[in-house]
Amino acid sequence: MNSKYLQILELPKILERLAEHTSFSAGRELALSLWPSPDDEEVARRQGETSEARALLDDRADLSVGGARDVRPLVDRAEHGAILVPSELLDVRDTLVSGRSLRRAITRLRNQFPLLANAAGRIEECPNVVAEIARCINDRAEVVDGASQSLARIRRELRQAHQRLMAKLDRIVASSSNAPFLQEAFVTQRSGRYVIPLKSDFKGRIPGIVHDQSASGATVFIEPLSTVGLNNRWRELQLEEEREVQRILAGLSNTVAEEGEFIQRTVESLAELDLAFAKARYAEEIEGVEPKLVAFRKVAGGLHPGSSIQLIKARHPLIDSAMVVPIDVHLNDDYFIIIITGPNTGGKTVSLKTVGLLALMNQCGLAIPADQGSSLSIFSEIYADIGDEQSIEQSLSTFSAHITNVISILDQADEHSLVLLDDLGAGTDPGEGSAIARALLSHLLRRRITAFISTHYPELKVYAHTTPGVENACVEFDVETLSPTYELSIGLPGRSNAFAIARRLGLWPEIVSEAESLVSPESLETEGLLAEIKQAHREALASQEAAEAARHQVEDLEGELRQELSDIEKKRREILDAAREEAQQKLEEVRAELRKIRAGLGMAAVTQEWVAQAGDRLASLEPEPVEPVVQPRFGPPDALSLGDTVWVAGLEATGEITELAGDEAEVQVGSFRIRAKVGDLELRGRAAKPGITERAVSVPRVASPGLELHLRGQTVEEVLPRLDKYLNDAYLAGLPQVRIIHGKGTGALRRAVRDFVAGHPLAASHRPGDRYEGGEGATVVELVPR
Repeated sequence: MNSKYLQILELPKILERLAEHTSFSAGRELALSLWPSPDDEEVARRQGETSEARALLDDRADLSVGGARDVRPLVDRAEHGAILVPSELLDVRDTLVSGRSLRRAITRLRNQFPLLANAAGRIEECPNVVAEIARCINDRAEVVDGASQSLARIRRELRQAHQRLMAKLDRIVASSSNAPFLQEAFVTQRSGRYVIPLKSDFKGRIPGIVHDQSASGATVFIEPLSTVGLNNRWRELQLEEEREVQRILAGLSNTVAEEGEFIQRTVESLAELDLAFAKARYAEEIEGVEPKLVAFRKVAGGLHPGSSIQLIKARHPLIDSAMVVPIDVHLNDDYFIIIITGPNTGGKTVSLKTVGLLALMNQCGLAIPADQGSSLSIFSEIYADIGDEQSIEQSLSTFSAHITNVISILDQADEHSLVLLDDLGAGTDPGEGSAIARALLSHLLRRRITAFISTHYPELKVYAHTTPGVENACVEFDVETLSPTYELSIGLPGRSNAFAIARRLGLWPEIVSEAESLVSPESLETEGLLAEIKQAHREALASQEAAEAARHQVEDLEGELRQELSDIEKKRREILDAAREEAQQKLEEVRAELRKIRAGLGMAAVTQEWVAQAGDRLASLEPEPVEPVVQPRFGPPDALSLGDTVWVAGLEATGEITELAGDEAEVQVGSFRIRAKVGDLELRGRAAKPGITERAVSVPRVASPGLELHLRGQTVEEVLPRLDKYLNDAYLAGLPQVRIIHGKGTGALRRAVRDFVAGHPLAASHRPGDRYEGGEGATVVELVPR
């Protein structure tokens, strides 16, 4: 794409803001050089990386490329034989360590973040380089003694030589015979040699070599002859140490050079990940969404190029979020050219820039500041002629500059391009300018080029109204406040509002009336009709918003009622469970007493009186019956037949009738067969018709698994078996509705959950959560009734 049009639409400013979220220079460089791609697969990959990075940082906010440096220049120097200093080698080590940590953290999550894992997989850990630098250099950028055996020996001897030298000098300074000659009793250094301060008057009293003199001349600094040899040895060892350190650094630099290709690849991969994380953070900053990518398609009639733009509550990202007015922009199969009219400073130019800039951001792989549900096609080129490009140097008027730009655009644009033209035909005679504008629009229409045009010419409103493939739009103006609202309305042309504005500003009424008399009645009638249409449009929108609010209120109330019913059902179950437990305890007591009776019957002396007393005791222990909960019947008991599915109240389970005999029936419940009174059975399903085989299903009651299932942070492979079991348990527990919380993230988990639920036999329906239920981060499932 031509950089000129990217500048006009202000994409470089977006990239500057994006670069502020990068962590190191290589990532920043990549962000600033980001270029819109015309390739569908590449844009999908870029958007996928951004979504994966948002989801990853949502779970792992601490993850970053911190510690990495762009060490490619250092590697290049090492490959050309330069010796890197310790701090530079530490930069290489820290970059490799950062890459290693990021690679291991992301590749473990390959199933959730495959695109990021691919980038992380290109990171080379270079363990030999990391280990060697860590072995030889500490965190203070010092070559350690253990870097080599020679260095350890040299430094040991160096310390010993230094100790001997200082001990000798301390004895000279501390000697009472030398005290009168010394200016002060201390040892210092001059020119890398240890010296003592001697009074100038006693310069020859202590034999030595003069290395310096004080500014006043009163003190000379001498190296006593008795320490010259010790000083020389100490200095020799220092030089030997420096040579050994240089040899070690040269070896490390050579190691870096040998692994240079892999280190550079690591830096490039880290830069890619840094860019992905920056895109994620910028998306959060602008509250952006990933737009749905819609390929160019064939549209009936052959006129439409098949482009798609659906922007919901779109906002210009460079305007303060507290001030920007969101706009809705949409193309449908009936039109692909939109003509925007309205007053100056009303937002026409901002609307054009918003469409163009969001299309560019999308093709850069950036989230766009709009609401969920927005979608865009991938354009091969995006052209824009916006603003006044009058050039004094080139002797071009405003009109000439615009026409020159339009000619250049027409030479290059095709049916996969997006063209944005501001104030088409302006800067010349209105009649001629309007004619040229209509001719240009007809040319764009014939060439099937998607275009957004702003204009002041009223003739273009009529053109858009009468020409297939073209649609009117307008930016609103508040006559009461004499200020634009910046709202874009598609389907309605803009009004001039000149007479209303003049009246509001205080122009004498007789002048305004005379001006109105000079305008054709048809024009005045058209303006009146437009006003009525806009008022009706506003009222329709208000009604729609009120209906939507009422719907949400009903849904909230329904949710509350469902919760109350769920609570009541839970309490009912708790009461029944407690009653059954109490009955079971009493039954155990009866059984225990029965065992005693049987033991008594086995005794030799058992009287009728004893048996009667035992019977009385058994009667007193008979458990009280629990009042059953009446379940809804599907039909009268006398309608039962073989193969019917029935509810056995005593067992709280369903079964299939296998035999009918008078007022009794044999029922298959799971792997057991029981006999029960027909009056105790409740019809739940009719037997299969001849030729249709049905299987009896046992539906035991189970404990409630809860009204919510949390799946965030899990893979699709982990989720589906767990979701299947949860839906089964929820159905068996009699829950009418459940909520599956999967989070927003990349949308992969959300799609998998909804696709699975859509095909599940126990799910009657499902819908996204409303704003009180988690929105797109949750799915509410209505279960089939038991």
